[in-house]
Amino acid sequence: MPGKAAKVTITEKQQAILDEFSRSRTEPLFLSQRSTIILLAFTGLLNEEIAQKVGLERHQVGIWRSRWAESFNRLVLVECLEGTVALRKAIRELLADAPRAGSPGKFTAEQLAQIFATACEDPQKLGHPFTHWTHAELAKEVIKRGIVAAISPRHLGRLLDEADLKPHRIRYWLNAKEKDDPAFVPQMQFVGATYAAAPQLDEQFRTHTISTDEMTGIQALERIAPTKQAKPGQEARMEFEYKRHGTQVLICNFHVVTGQVLSPTVQDTRTEVDFVEHMERTIATDPEANWVIVTDQLNIHLSEGLVRLVARECGIAEDTLGKKGKSGILKSVASRKKFLTDLSHRIRFVYTPKHSSWLNQVEIWFSILVRRLLRRGSFASTEDLRSKILSFIEYFNQVMAKPFKWTFTGQVLKA
Repeated sequence: MPGKAAKVTITEKQQAILDEFSRSRTEPLFLSQRSTIILLAFTGLLNEEIAQKVGLERHQVGIWRSRWAESFNRLVLVECLEGTVALRKAIRELLADAPRAGSPGKFTAEQLAQIFATACEDPQKLGHPFTHWTHAELAKEVIKRGIVAAISPRHLGRLLDEADLKPHRIRYWLNAKEKDDPAFVPQMQFVGATYAAAPQLDEQFRTHTISTDEMTGIQALERIAPTKQAKPGQEARMEFEYKRHGTQVLICNFHVVTGQVLSPTVQDTRTEVDFVEHMERTIATDPEANWVIVTDQLNIHLSEGLVRLVARECGIAEDTLGKKGKSGILKSVASRKKFLTDLSHRIRFVYTPKHSSWLNQVEIWFSILVRRLLRRGSFASTEDLRSKILSFIEYFNQVMAKPFKWTFTGQVLKA
């Protein structure tokens, strides 16, 4: 005769976590299945009924009911004292398979240390023609060195997992080639101060503070079949294969005060001439106003053509600028930068420090463009891509535009 089923009780937070695990498509199947068992048991279903719904035997359902009932008080303590994150972890561990005794370890601590040390070596420095270890190649290497007599790639993979070693993975990082630039923090703080001062400058002195940059290599990809829109219980489906129709460059100005995109340029190239023409069109939208332009230190943002444009707009005689590479303001990048950042000019530039594009607000807007249009878009030609980008910008300015709430001043790094 079957015994009496364990009574299942769950709290509101536990129910939310179990429901999330039960519906998840990314969690392991066993976790989804066992979460469903607990939820169904809480509704009062018998083990036989639950077993039919989850595809298990009745006694298996009983095991997980009992385990939950026995651990309920401990879960309540975790929920009350440690919070939701700890509760999620505790439920995950409770519904996982119990650790098995298994066979004794085959390798000594010294052998394991040598295996892990080998995994941390560069295979090319050992004469191998590949850049990183696979489990199979690493297994051959440790056997060849005599560290172990035999080991399978699968067993080696489990050992690496336990040691949290992933020789097959890599992440980019920036290796500084020089000492920290003493001007970095002041430059970063000056950008922050520029954003903070923008509303007052706009109101009192008609000064437009804009964040400017280019988004290059925007691909006009046309999906070979239409996207299937979402249905109840099914997300939208986008065709994987596509045709390439070329690329476009977007030169963009984000107005720091209004949150609108000003005078966008979408075309095939990004040269010094292109950027100068773009800035000329931008300034022409309000030719009598003051302009503060935040941008990075790309060479076309510090060019001879840009200096000549600012000189013309500010009433400075061009014959006083000197000659590029030889004399005067145009002589070098440093001299041109000094001129373009001159606080006395009606049009001046503020440059972000090297490797600090995240300080440029227009980069945030670029991410909006990618998420809302480019990532899921299908474009029949570069002209179609250009048209849709400009249409999105028009829509953004009318419906979505608002300034970013910029709070970072650089004080964290200074501290």
